[in-house]
Amino acid sequence: MSQILDTDGSRPGFGTRLTAHTAVTAARLLARLPPRRLRTVLGLARRGARPARYDEALRARQDVTAVSTLCAGRYCLPRSLATALLCRMRGHWPTWCSGVRTTPFGAHAWVEADGRPVGEPSDTATYRPMITVSAADRDSTEG
Repeated sequence: MSQILDTDGSRPGFGTRLTAHTAVTAARLLARLPPRRLRTVLGLARRGARPARYDEALRARQDVTAVSTLCAGRYCLPRSLATALLCRMRGHWPTWCSGVRTTPFGAHAWVEADGRPVGEPSDTATYRPMITVSAADRDSTEG
């Protein structure tokens, strides 16, 4: 069995693994919701959280991908949801985004912090956000 290693080569603590697993489990359930309901649930979850810094969101993404092969793979929706939820469990909230592009057609979900996608490939900029849930107190947009 392979070991899960932290970015510095050490094994993350039990608490880190437990909270990341909890976020992944919740994300898998939320990923089944219709978009409007998902946006509502995330809007409620983000209340009271401060905006996440890039390094905090990246750390959450790394923790999520370290404990879940589903999130470490090509499944962007559960990965982005788990990252946002883990950030929230730590007291902050990134901007959660879901968008589409037309050429070639595709859909993608990701998180942003400090105005840039967190841990995403450069082609993420080709997606037009359709739903965003930011840490701001005003309502998030649904385009």
